[in-house]
Formats: sequence, structure tokens, C-alpha cells
Amino acid sequence: MYSSAPDAESLAIFGLKPEDCQQTVELWDCNVQSFAVFEAMGTQWRTGMSGPTGLDYQVLPMVMGLLEVDQDQHQAIFADVRVMEQAALRTMADSRDE
Repeated sequence: MYSSAPDAESLAIFGLKPEDCQQTVELWDCNVQSFAVFEAMGTQWRTGMSGPTGLDYQVLPMVMGLLEVDQDQHQAIFADVRVMEQAALRTMADSRDE
């Protein structure tokens, strides 16, 4: 499902250093909390015979509580997490097909 980044020795073969492969992703302020929840859910993937099927929503309220998400933001954060979940599932499915 996930692969580790190449080590410095493997990169050196191509004349690269680890800092050459770092990628910065900028988040808009309105998405920071949603991303934090999604990232915290990273160990909560449900899997079936053909790989990941989605996140375990049963732990989502606890994660939101631990991250101190305001109750009035729960529905919006949940909608955002579902968008990221679907994108992640598509990406994982594409990487299985390669």
C-alpha cells in the first residue's frame, strides 16, 4: 500500500541527494484542520481481499475530539475527509494496477 522513500545511497546512483526529492505541499488555512484529521486517520484504513476499502469512521469522532475540532465543524471536516479518502483510494488502486 505504501512504499518508503529511496535511501541516500540509492539516490546517489542517479546523482541525487534526499533534499532533491523533497516536495512541499501548501495548504490553504481553511484545509489545515481537515488535513490534520485525515492524516491522523492514516492507520485506520479498512482493507478487504482487494486492498483498502475506506477509513474506519467509528474512530473519526474520537480523532476529531483529540484534535479539538469544534463540534459545529464536524460535518464539514467529515465531508473533506471523504474527498481525501476517495482520492487516496483511487491513488492506491492505480498503484496496484502498475
